[in-house]
Formats: sequence, structure tokens, C-alpha cells
Amino acid sequence: MTYDFLAVEPLSNEAVAEGLARCFGLSVEDVDVADEHTDQDLRNWDAPILCEKTTVRGDVTASLDIYAQESVQSQPGEPDLAAAFACAVQGVVLYPAEEILPSAYWLAADDGTVTRVRLLVTDDEDFSYAIDAVEAPVARLPQAAVTRLPEIVREQRKPTPFADRFGDLLSTLGTGNGDVPGALLWRARDCLGAWEELVRTMGDGWGPAGWYPAELYLERLEARDELEAVQQQLTPQAVELLKPAVEPLDERFEELTVQDDAWVAELTQSAKAGLTTSEGQGLWWQRRPDPLPW
Repeated sequence: MTYDFLAVEPLSNEAVAEGLARCFGLSVEDVDVADEHTDQDLRNWDAPILCEKTTVRGDVTASLDIYAQESVQSQPGEPDLAAAFACAVQGVVLYPAEEILPSAYWLAADDGTVTRVRLLVTDDEDFSYAIDAVEAPVARLPQAAVTRLPEIVREQRKPTPFADRFGDLLSTLGTGNGDVPGALLWRARDCLGAWEELVRTMGDGWGPAGWYPAELYLERLEARDELEAVQQQLTPQAVELLKPAVEPLDERFEELTVQDDAWVAELTQSAKAGLTTSEGQGLWWQRRPDPLPW
């Protein structure tokens, strides 16, 4: 199994080896750590744990590429190993998040803190990393801004069985444009998927993040507006396929919200000024989550 870590504090090869040995329940001799100055001919390539340590610039000091051989009986998942390694070396470790987003990382600290982090990489000649923000305070990173990271929520996906089923049924119409970006049926499928993701996220208590950006919520309502407009342009056959998907989602949305005709105006005029919306007339604009998730 492979693990990709970024270490914040400077670590010697010996410290990395001792930390990994402790985490895997092995002796230090079972861990081979090499950096840019290591003679590759002198490495123990048969060691159960191999680690390539590369010096980097910025708010992190080293990249650790760790490989556990199949012979290693205990192979924890990346989050568990990161937390254990942070404690072992008494520092802070970053590891990639599940989302396909270059800046999305998780952070594990030796005091038990586990939180999201936004990690930026400069693209100039002095290639370096910058810890731009964290979602929870980190004692060892007092300079890092503490804030929610909306881009993480935007990248998170939910199953969309209604939208998927609708997409499959489109093939029965024989139009051939359900997979063409911008085509009418493609727009119907796309907007349905956006609406379904919102409703299912609401039903899951706004998981996995536990909150939802106001900007994204308004975008999802606008997608429902577009779905309504597109539906008026579809053939009767396509409408018959779409209705069984839209109606249960609308009903579920109503179950998860409360009546409030003024919430959008209050939101856009509040401290969150800068939000804009093409507020429509659908019932989804007259209802809101309770409590609000942002």
C-alpha cells in the first residue's frame, strides 16, 4: 500500500524511520528512508517499509512517499496512518483528500486535530507550498486562516439514481442528443442531477461536510428553475420520462424545508452581500432549510 504525506516540521531521515516503525509495529531496521542525498546502491530495497523523502519549499518541508510491502501485516488506511505518524513525530502531516481538487488536503496534528486544509502551490520558478486556510484551529499553524472551504463541498458528490435512470431512458427516444453538452435533453439530465444532489445532501443532514455554501444552494435552485424551463420545451415522451424523477425529489424537498417567502431577500441583503440570484417563481424559492446550513 502507498501513502503520500507532506510534513510541516523538518524531519531527519532517522526521525521518519523511527516514526514509521512505531506506526507499523516494526523495528527501525525494517524501514528504509532515503532523500536526495542517499546513495541508492546502499538502500535496503527489501525492507518492509520504503520511504522517499523529498525536500520542498514553503509551509511544508518534505514530501514523503511511503510504500508498505505486502509482507507488512498491519496496513492502516491513509487517514489512520497520518494521525499516528503525526503523533509519533510530534508534528503536523498533510495528506490528499478524496476530492479531485489539487488544493484539497486533510491535516492531522499530534494533538489529535484532524481538519481540512487548503494547500496552494506556486507555479513560478521557486516552486513552493502555502497552507492558505484550515477549517479548524491548528496550534502549530497559528498563521493559517480558519474558515470553511466551500470548494470542498462543491466537489463532493451524491448518488443520483433518478437522474441516472432518466439518462438511461433517454436512449429509448432515439434522439441521440442526451449525451451532447448543451443539447436540450442533456440540459434536462444535468439540471435534474444538480437538483437531486441538493435534495439528497439535505436528506443526509448536509453530510459529509455538515454545512452547505449559500452560493451553491442558490445555484441548485437556479438549476431547478432551468429544469422547469427545459421541461416546457421537451417532447411529450421526454416529459413522461422526466416527471417520475422530478416529482419525488420536489416532494422530498418540501418535507425537508419550511415556508419562508423572504429568506432569499434577507440573505442577499445581509452580511453575505455579493450573492446574486435570478430568483424564480418556483415553490422552491418560497421554502428554506431549517436551520440554514451556511
